[in-house]
Amino acid sequence: MELNASYTSLVAVGDSFTEGMSDLLPNGTYRGWADVLASRLASRSPGFRYANLAVRGKLIGQIVDDQVGAAAELRADVVTLVGGLNDTLRPKCDMGLVKGRLEEAVERLAPSCGRLVLMRSPGRDGPVMERFRPRMEELFSLIDDLAGRHGASVVDLYGAPSLADPRMWDVDRLHLTADGHRRVAEAVWQTLGLPAELDWRTPFPATAPPRWAARRSEDIRFARRHLAPWIGRRLTGRSSGDGRSGAQFDTATGRAFWITPADAEAPGPVTAWSRAVSPDATVSTPEAD
Repeated sequence: MELNASYTSLVAVGDSFTEGMSDLLPNGTYRGWADVLASRLASRSPGFRYANLAVRGKLIGQIVDDQVGAAAELRADVVTLVGGLNDTLRPKCDMGLVKGRLEEAVERLAPSCGRLVLMRSPGRDGPVMERFRPRMEELFSLIDDLAGRHGASVVDLYGAPSLADPRMWDVDRLHLTADGHRRVAEAVWQTLGLPAELDWRTPFPATAPPRWAARRSEDIRFARRHLAPWIGRRLTGRSSGDGRSGAQFDTATGRAFWITPADAEAPGPVTAWSRAVSPDATVSTPEAD
């Protein structure tokens, strides 16, 4: 692994984890680990380009069909691919099909980029995690195998107890908090050979567990606000990602596009981006990070 490496472009492919849920910004959009990583990489590389194609709720087949080709076309220095976990959480899941589509994604992306990064995704400690753990670990075993065969890097978030802590997860119990996303960004950062800025594995300080009544009240709120709607979507064949496309995907052309820092001279991590219309120019309308 090259230490203190430099990268000039990043493409992120996947589902809600990579889209950034639940790192919510005041304007109602999500930021997430991929955006945080991109802003940090951009501060090191003039002319840095970024595209996030991830869409919440997508299954691995949809990721392959809708995102992988567009990502490969960009020929990025770094591509991150995280997918398949939504499939494993479905009551009925054909793991053979899931693994086949994931393998297809890796086979198409690996030759198209300088560095392909895969992940063993984190999971929140609790009964849901225990139910689906065997499927997840079957998926992760394939990820390790694919990385070895195609020269990809693997970020092992699953093996970090700090990211399994329920306090690192949003109230929906499916998505990381802002702090969780910062830790994932740091984990990928270090995997890319860049100098550590924090120990992303550091656990939260131990605290007394909430009382039984408080836990039950929280469980009821969770079931009403998040679990019931999720089950409803499963029963009706709907998804939270229906009708959505990636942040840097142009549905009119069917192609992805780059964004670059709106102010290339500003020091530190990027806080605003502009759509790149050519390798040497950007449009004037900034997109908030």
